[in-house]
Amino acid sequence: MKIAFMGTPSFAVPALKKINEVFKVDTVFTQPPRKSKRGMKELSSQVHEISNQLNLDVRTPNRLNDDLEFFKSKKFSLVVVAAYGQIIPDDFLKECLFINIHASLLPSWRGAAPIQRSLMNKDKSTGISIMKIEKELDSGPVLLKQSLPINIYSKYGDVEHKLSEIGSDLIVKAIELINEGKYEFKEQNHNLKTYAKKITKEDEKIIWNMEAETVVARIHALAPSPGSYFDYNNEKLKIFECKLSDKIAEKPGHIHIVDERLFIACKDKYIEILEIQKPGKNKQKIKEFLKGYKFN
Repeated sequence: MKIAFMGTPSFAVPALKKINEVFKVDTVFTQPPRKSKRGMKELSSQVHEISNQLNLDVRTPNRLNDDLEFFKSKKFSLVVVAAYGQIIPDDFLKECLFINIHASLLPSWRGAAPIQRSLMNKDKSTGISIMKIEKELDSGPVLLKQSLPINIYSKYGDVEHKLSEIGSDLIVKAIELINEGKYEFKEQNHNLKTYAKKITKEDEKIIWNMEAETVVARIHALAPSPGSYFDYNNEKLKIFECKLSDKIAEKPGHIHIVDERLFIACKDKYIEILEIQKPGKNKQKIKEFLKGYKFN
């Protein structure tokens, strides 16, 4: 079985390593190196770095179509996709079976930010779906699913890591089924589809007149990156960890400090801030932060 892998960020790394360990990956496609934020040097993707360590053949086309002739010449049996970052063109899909490791329980949360949107929505569970890639985004039939319980305290970074590990195990099981011919893709119920649009700058701003549970869920959905912020004294203060309080809220956004603890009012209750960050500074636990920062 000749397998190609298409992926880019850290989420895709466990799957690449596990597939290569069990079956051997012939070729890896990943996004080309990008300039660092300071523009001093180009940074390869996490998948690219791991592929080099594994001595795998790596392709980094700016546009996947630029590699179409190479792709056709390889005559792959199967392509596994995990957060590649480009839409797979039809001319590729015609060549062989493409399956995707998608970080939601489809048909819920098709699209770019399924983990974050599930957390923001206060879902009770998320998961991994192994699905066939078809022309319409994340609409293809599903081979395997596995769920993961979540709550308003689940942080994006932690959930993404757990799902990447689940995905690596599930994709190996899927390839085994395909290799043995013992598999069946099941159509999604398209009437139940929801879309996980890309996270925007507006999503990062904390809206204090939302209910406390919603605020807590949204803050953890963006932790550790990009983080959720509120404006205070012309500074963007980012919050990465918080918890519900029993204290009934006064005016949304009201700040209350007691016994070296920081509480901020939402629509219904206060939440307690546990980890915070000033612009250009490291994250701090709230007790340490309050020693050097004064709220009016």
